[in-house]
Amino acid sequence: MDFKSIAMGLAFALMWASAFTSTRVIVVAAPPITALVIRFTLSALIGIALARAMGQSWKLSRNEWRVVIIFGIMQNALYLGLNWVAMRTIEASAAAIIASMMPLLVALFGWVWLGERLRPMAILGLILGMLGVGMVMGVRLQHGLDLYGTSLALIAVVALTIATLVARGAGGSRNMMMIVAMQMAVGAIVLAVPAAITEWGQPIEWSWKLVFAFIYTVLAPGIAATFIWFLLVGRIGATRAATFHFLSPIFGVTIAALFLGERFGLSDVLGAVIVAAGILLVQVARLPVSGVSPRQPAAPRHGPDSARPNP
Repeated sequence: MDFKSIAMGLAFALMWASAFTSTRVIVVAAPPITALVIRFTLSALIGIALARAMGQSWKLSRNEWRVVIIFGIMQNALYLGLNWVAMRTIEASAAAIIASMMPLLVALFGWVWLGERLRPMAILGLILGMLGVGMVMGVRLQHGLDLYGTSLALIAVVALTIATLVARGAGGSRNMMMIVAMQMAVGAIVLAVPAAITEWGQPIEWSWKLVFAFIYTVLAPGIAATFIWFLLVGRIGATRAATFHFLSPIFGVTIAALFLGERFGLSDVLGAVIVAAGILLVQVARLPVSGVSPRQPAAPRHGPDSARPNP
């Protein structure tokens, strides 16, 4: 892996993890589902414009529409919808730790439900990852972690895991930016009715922090991180690119502590490091054996290695 690939992976992981902090700022000041609908709408419009500028087509295949619908509903509407509501009552760092379980759960569910074989290294990674999550959540529960919000975040990451497994093997596409944009459009459409029913008339506490956090969330994690991810997958392959997920819990906890003053105790540091180690072991165990070319087709796959939760 060359320096440019490492830099791209670090940039992606940093932007992905920072989204939990910016999201926390948004949902504390504004109705979460309504804010998410607006975010999806803006991201979809920008994404479609970029896709058209890149020469990508509106006409998607049946398989591409399958990916759009599955991820539009399961990832954008269900995962992010539940996550944004949950983050009204739980801290950004706690949400980041829970969301970082996705690569672990994909491996676990594939092993238990689909009968996929795991290397001993991956099994060790699963054990370490779950222990790390348990350490962080256990201590935080003693410090008043909200059970309702935690439950929503856990349901959300399970929904994303199931979507990842269902949509695996969808194959590459020359219309990936268009597919991402259409997924966001689906998320906006699905969440528009719940937002209108449950949040109509709720006040918004306007501030420069809210405006900045919203713009940042749309442009950085929503657009830039997605674009960097696709470039990285085309450069080194989905499996190798996915190893950068191990940085998510560390970055997520650190950024929330720096910008929001959230808890950053010894248990959080150790737990995040243990979770990161578990994710890294699981992902390294999935790497191809020596002698196999790391490169895959430039268009990324929507599968367990390439799915990316977007908070």
